[in-house]
Amino acid sequence: MGIASQARVPPNLVRSNLVELEHRAADNLQFIRDTMERAAAFTAVPGQGGVAIGFTALAAGWIAHHHSVSTQCWIWLVEGLIAAALGIEALRRKSNRIAYPLSSRSARRALLSFATPILAGAVLTLALFRANQIGLFAGVWLLLYGVAVVTAGAFSVRIVPVMGFCFLFFGTLALLTPAAFANIWMTAGFGALHVIFGFLIARQHGG
Repeated sequence: MGIASQARVPPNLVRSNLVELEHRAADNLQFIRDTMERAAAFTAVPGQGGVAIGFTALAAGWIAHHHSVSTQCWIWLVEGLIAAALGIEALRRKSNRIAYPLSSRSARRALLSFATPILAGAVLTLALFRANQIGLFAGVWLLLYGVAVVTAGAFSVRIVPVMGFCFLFFGTLALLTPAAFANIWMTAGFGALHVIFGFLIARQHGG
């Protein structure tokens, strides 16, 4: 019997090795795909949209300045609807521009992480309104928006959760200070923070 015959590998062992290699290749491809999705998730954060939202919030703060606390709350509720529309459109445009679908797994995770605290904020707003505690609106809105940004920022670049923690700080101040200061904290948070961080995100991470 020759050396070649002695070195022949059994067919079942060959098949086993091929199956194992296929599994490893599939696992590696899945890991690469997940890594690319996580790395690209930050590009869906619309910096320019954040700047636009910030300017509308600054305008809302200026309009609400000389009104009562109850009127200020209604002005900010309208501003919230405008900001939501701007944010959704900016997110959609940037997603299309970079060809990164919002249906991807990392994008869905980030959006779910963002939407959940926002939904909780809407429920708490209704409860506070029924309890006639509108003076707490500013603190609750800033805090829960900060939570939303921090949790969604776990799938994004570092600057996003940093922005969220700034909102948490302003929300804490809004709850610890008299209701007369609510408009100041809302303007500083939803206005100034959005403009500053939106500009940084647009400059450092493209649009």
